[in-house]
Amino acid sequence: MAQPAAPTRITPDEMHEARRIVGGVTTAFERKVVGQAGLRESLLVGLFAGGHILLESVPGLAKTTAAQTLAHSVDGSFRRIQCTPDLLPSDIVGTQVYDATKNEFTTQLGPVHANFVLLDEINRSSAKTQSAMLEAMQEQQTSIGGETFELPRPFLVMATQNPIEQEGTYTLPEAQLDRFMLKEILDYPTPAEEAEVLRRIDAGVFDDDVAPAATLDDVRRMQGLVRRVYVDDAIVEYVVGLTYVTRHVSEYIAPELARLVEVGSSPRASINFVKAARAVALIHGRDHVVPEDIRRVAHRILRHRIILGFEADAEQIRVESVIDAVFAAVRTP
Repeated sequence: MAQPAAPTRITPDEMHEARRIVGGVTTAFERKVVGQAGLRESLLVGLFAGGHILLESVPGLAKTTAAQTLAHSVDGSFRRIQCTPDLLPSDIVGTQVYDATKNEFTTQLGPVHANFVLLDEINRSSAKTQSAMLEAMQEQQTSIGGETFELPRPFLVMATQNPIEQEGTYTLPEAQLDRFMLKEILDYPTPAEEAEVLRRIDAGVFDDDVAPAATLDDVRRMQGLVRRVYVDDAIVEYVVGLTYVTRHVSEYIAPELARLVEVGSSPRASINFVKAARAVALIHGRDHVVPEDIRRVAHRILRHRIILGFEADAEQIRVESVIDAVFAAVRTP
């Protein structure tokens, strides 16, 4: 069997263009969102690598503002869906409506047909609605009345969860969590950052939309460049070794941590490690992946894929401690 052709290396002109796009989008993003450097990087990684993002935080930490700002910065369409227990799949993907004047059914596309979709508090919607949305994320299309409708490209879903309110929520199953490339956890701003937010409110910064710094064609071009970022075989083996250890923790990490792990990560972790690392490399101006790119996205890739038992909650041990132990057990190339 013939080997697939190696991707062509990124040229200096293409790298210069990539820096221009990343710099412009970053500047536009930072105009509206103070701090949250990790969130900005996660959104750019998800956008350029073609993945979706799960955001977890208490209310009021600018998740909606961040999503809207990113959409406006690349001149993309944006829709926000507030998830509630009575939300139906047709409210998201669309439905057929009878037109009495024409004596026929017409298709009305739902809000998922946008470049950027914010699913606010996804765990408040029913399992049926969650699965409909996650199917759209996976297949990049929807089916309404037997007809298939392609979703726009690029297509990025940002789903949020509130960790402090569990009443009336439906926990996302592990198989559905696995479909998110990254899980980002947001923390409160520093006092200096919060003071800057107040100053910008007084200055009216948040009253106007951000001017586009790039186009959707630029984003599609960046997605093509990400696929051409070089990944050495040593990096591939490193990634596979990490995911392997998550499934056999008793053999590699301390027993007091290993006993807390119920399920390790699936091959989707390895796939998304490589995709995300390629995007990180390009965002930072490189045409090749280094081990630091893998470590940089480690928590975001694995925190929703390594499932801990109830003892971890009882002992207040976070999944990030297990992830760090896994990385310490695998030799860095």
